[in-house]
Amino acid sequence: MSGLRLRLKSPPVGRLDLSCLQPVPLLGHSAHGVAHMPFGDGTLGDLFEISATGEADTLILAGTTANCDGIGDGLGAGIVIVEGDAGAYAARRMTGGRLDIRGSAGDYLSAGMKGGLVTVGGSAGDFAGGQLAGDKFGMAGGTIRVAGDIGERAGERMRRGTIVVKGKAGPAAGSRMAGGTIWAEGGFGAGPGPLMRRGTLIGPSAEHLLATFADCGMHDMVFLRLISRHLSATLGELAPRPLPARVRRYAGDMATIGKGELLLTN
Repeated sequence: MSGLRLRLKSPPVGRLDLSCLQPVPLLGHSAHGVAHMPFGDGTLGDLFEISATGEADTLILAGTTANCDGIGDGLGAGIVIVEGDAGAYAARRMTGGRLDIRGSAGDYLSAGMKGGLVTVGGSAGDFAGGQLAGDKFGMAGGTIRVAGDIGERAGERMRRGTIVVKGKAGPAAGSRMAGGTIWAEGGFGAGPGPLMRRGTLIGPSAEHLLATFADCGMHDMVFLRLISRHLSATLGELAPRPLPARVRRYAGDMATIGKGELLLTN
């Protein structure tokens, strides 16, 4: 299927829910047909300038701002490219496909995500890969790559998957984490891993460690090479630098079952 480009005619004044804009239902139609599809009290053509592109299976959203919520919500296939910022709940409960956000993303990026790939050219807000209200767990699969920083409590109740941050992860990253990996190239804020049960946090440093994390000394971790190799294959040129094999390992959170780990590379 050929691609489509939807450009907002003007920035939204209030919150705008774009969760209905999905590649699979839209790309089977012409630009003219999409323009006449109902949206809110009018049509998509009332809000967007719509044109066809030569990029197969790709939906491009241009002119978006931080008020545009729900982009890529439930995405299962295809590619969504956001030429601007994304608001809250981008890639919520995503199961497949790819979402590329050229700007920054709001709170709850990829909350409840189960598969696929999300890249963010800027920073992301709080609860990236976290738990949605009423859900038992947060992120359960897939990969997130953020070029900037992420806010507080990334990976809240995360079960599986990988979050890679080129910048810094905010306070309490990995809160109540049950599995998966958070790799913060710029380090962690205060108190990573509160009530963490399982999973892995990787970074060069942390502002402050919880007293309930036990220093296990220096270790040669062969599996870190496997993580680096996997991310190189998944992210290509966006992959982080390979991890050193020798790191300092902290086990925690001992306030729970203590089977999680914080690996400091410096």
